[in-house]
Amino acid sequence: MGEPRPLGRFGEYGGRYAPESLVEACREVDEAFRQARADPGFAAALAELLALHAGRPTPLTPARRLSQELGVQLYLKREDLTHTGSHKINNVLGQALLAARMGRRRLIAETGAGQHGVATATAAALLGLEATVFMGERDMERQALNVFRMRMLGAEVVPVTTGSRTLKDATSEAMRHWVGATGDSHYCVGSVVGPDPYPWMVREFQRVIGDEARGQCAAELRTGVPDHVVACVGGGSNAAGTFAGFADTSARFVGVEAEGGAGAARGRLGVLHGCRSLFLQDDDGQIIEAHSIAAGLDYPGVGPEHAHLRELGRARYVTVTDEEAVGAAVRLARSEGIVPALESAHALAWVIRAAGDGELAAGSTVLMTLSGRGDKDISTLKELL
Repeated sequence: MGEPRPLGRFGEYGGRYAPESLVEACREVDEAFRQARADPGFAAALAELLALHAGRPTPLTPARRLSQELGVQLYLKREDLTHTGSHKINNVLGQALLAARMGRRRLIAETGAGQHGVATATAAALLGLEATVFMGERDMERQALNVFRMRMLGAEVVPVTTGSRTLKDATSEAMRHWVGATGDSHYCVGSVVGPDPYPWMVREFQRVIGDEARGQCAAELRTGVPDHVVACVGGGSNAAGTFAGFADTSARFVGVEAEGGAGAARGRLGVLHGCRSLFLQDDDGQIIEAHSIAAGLDYPGVGPEHAHLRELGRARYVTVTDEEAVGAAVRLARSEGIVPALESAHALAWVIRAAGDGELAAGSTVLMTLSGRGDKDISTLKELL
């Protein structure tokens, strides 16, 4: 999981399928990122922000009671304990620093569950930038708490009323808005999707998860490396960041998608939001609306590197139903005192299912990235339980 081929190609996936008006903007981001990546000063500034503002490193927590129940050794990489409550802050602090380095004064973002929007609003306030966040009207209703948090932090939240009124449509609107604002604004993409260089740039900003976990596993586990590395996948940033830390090991990667948003598991080759990847499509090649109880997984595709990892057989992608995810969230709350985001609960649901049916061997070690905390989902869970 190194640098992609020219124009961000991961095998046949990736690329820069952007409108002509955005091609130069993408080139500028690519050049600025490569320069920043080679600059020790940029790395030091980002490391300082991650430590002092985001609260890194996050702990590796053994889920002792649940492990005993399941017959496996489950370890949780606690991204829920970062400032703003999810892994999204890692990428956003990196991109916000990059935007300031480029002389941009405003961040544009899309958001589904609201966590990326909150992280963007937070970073903008911290660095003295403006923030405009596009969010589907349906997601705004089910994630009202995060909408309030974004506005309290000073961001403009723009409702998106087209299509399914969820993450796909918010992304489309954000990209359209960027077309007319490239001179003073940076599009802060929230996942490993979009035109080159975004898929690998976001992965590189998120690999702090995997790099930290690799060192923590080396100290905690007898073998030094877990048997399985598991994470939920919408676009797939927390999974890509986690997998990157274990790319050269024997650990088996499992990406867990929502049953109604299984781009990697059931998608077809297509182009959306600037990249070539796997997307849910009908026989005419039209994008099919995704569905998930977790707004952050309500996306009809997957990042191009995930599509490539699936094709290579390096990672496996499985699906989990809404009901399984809710059950997993309750089980973690009652066994470990942790209320996870519904996105993260999808990953846990697969671990529970795989341990129960013998797919995970007794005593095997499992590292699971707990990508976010469940505060934002309390009203949804309250209605169901």
